[in-house]
Amino acid sequence: PAGAQASEMTVQILDAGGKVLGDTSKAPFKCKTDSACPVADSYEYRLTGHKWFCSAPMSDAFLTLAQTPQGLTCFLVPRWQPDGARNNFFIQRLKDKLGNRSNASSEIEYNDTFAQRIGAEGAGVKTIIEMVHHTRLDTCLAAAGLMRQAFVQATHHAHHRKAFGKLLIEQPLMRNVLADMALESEAALLLMLRIARAYDEAGENKEAELFARVAVAIGKYWNNKRAPNLVYEAMESLGGAGYVEESMLPRLYREAPLNSIWEGSGNVICLDVLRALSRQPEALDLLFDEIGDAAQDKRIAQAVGKIKTLLAQPRQLEPQARQLVEIFALLLQASLMLKHAPAASAEAFIAARLDGAGGLAYGTLPAGVDCAEILRRAWPAYS
Repeated sequence: PAGAQASEMTVQILDAGGKVLGDTSKAPFKCKTDSACPVADSYEYRLTGHKWFCSAPMSDAFLTLAQTPQGLTCFLVPRWQPDGARNNFFIQRLKDKLGNRSNASSEIEYNDTFAQRIGAEGAGVKTIIEMVHHTRLDTCLAAAGLMRQAFVQATHHAHHRKAFGKLLIEQPLMRNVLADMALESEAALLLMLRIARAYDEAGENKEAELFARVAVAIGKYWNNKRAPNLVYEAMESLGGAGYVEESMLPRLYREAPLNSIWEGSGNVICLDVLRALSRQPEALDLLFDEIGDAAQDKRIAQAVGKIKTLLAQPRQLEPQARQLVEIFALLLQASLMLKHAPAASAEAFIAARLDGAGGLAYGTLPAGVDCAEILRRAWPAYS
């Protein structure tokens, strides 16, 4: 979607033939974002204004938010007008971004630009969230993919690089680091796939639809908070070789923070979870049902207790929203690991993430964890 930034606009109201019926240049209203006014009584509008950030300006159509007198409204802006003429969509400059350079982003200008309203006037956020809901799944998936690729690069290097007379993969501490990363990658993948299954079922199952609505926000937040540090750890595993562009790790490292920013940054996502649980309390029951029998594990039960303690203090929920979402994410991942991963992997994940037996950095799995077994699952060529 095209991004929105504060600006003042002068917009014209036109009839179907293009005749000016009036304008808002003297209206006592300042636009917080780009503005739009209808062409007579139709879904056609004309947009005029500046967008500071537009993702993928090479696309054939864009969803964009703009102000009407009724409030923020959602519009479809096509590259071409109905008569075949090129739409007034002007690229001002490309953004010089930290990463994601193969995907252009730009500043754009609308100048009497043809657009079609989607949804009711003033219901822009509610309307566009349907699209954002699906692209949040993309950002949840992308984080899992970045983690897996980083793990693969580190593990491949460890199988070929020697230090102190041994391959890195033969070094116990390196095995701990790689096994820890493998657990993170698998848990991220399982969480993403479970959410994706809910999307598939949502068309015929209201509970799946509601679960997907909340779980994707939880998954997007947590997977993307975990990705940058895992990519960095993989980079460090290659030593100086990981810091040069030829290794691929610098590109992954630049890319890793982006999906946390797209489609709602961390605070926006966590507050959205609170909003969803407040408006549809049954979603909370679905989350607890998803954890289900896993709560028989005392460590998981204690984490569930922390959530219930937070929920019992509504005045403290907003400043504690990140903690609530983090615990929910870990509980969902732990329950999925118990269902789908070998016992050794599930136990190591729960011990390190929920029981406090692990440290804050990767490579701090507790004593007794079978790192070799975890790595054999994550890397079939492990020896």
